Amino acid sequence: MTLVRRNQDIFPSFSSLFDDFFSSELGDWRRNNFSLTNTTLPKVNIREDDKEFSVDVAAPGMEKKDFNISVEDNLLTISSERKENKEEKDDKYTKREFCYQSFQRSFTLPDAANSEKIKARYENGILHLEIPKREEARPKPARIINIS
Repeated sequence: MTLVRRNQDIFPSFSSLFDDFFSSELGDWRRNNFSLTNTTLPKVNIREDDKEFSVDVAAPGMEKKDFNISVEDNLLTISSERKENKEEKDDKYTKREFCYQSFQRSFTLPDAANSEKIKARYENGILHLEIPKREEARPKPARIINIS
């Protein structure tokens, strides 16, 4: 009797194909994060400290007028749409270039966030959002209770 070893890597299993499809952007139609072109979504860094949440979105080459930021039912949505149309004319040719970029990222705000006081600024290719925490959600200093 001869033992034959199969190489499992050549043909992925059905469950692997199924999982790959439904974990991809195409398969997950419920996603709130999307790009309408074949570009990648901008990277986002989120930090938390005692007073606020900070969100930094890497979006170089854009201007602050390119962004739309909204909050609805504790869902923070950052989107952008940018269109460019460049045309160069010479005696022998006309060159036209079109550019279209858009994306949308959505985040569910935690209960501690004060969505009424969000501030945003754009500088050096990064969109910065400051989301303060509600006063009651901030950590309180320890207090000493006297025994009477």
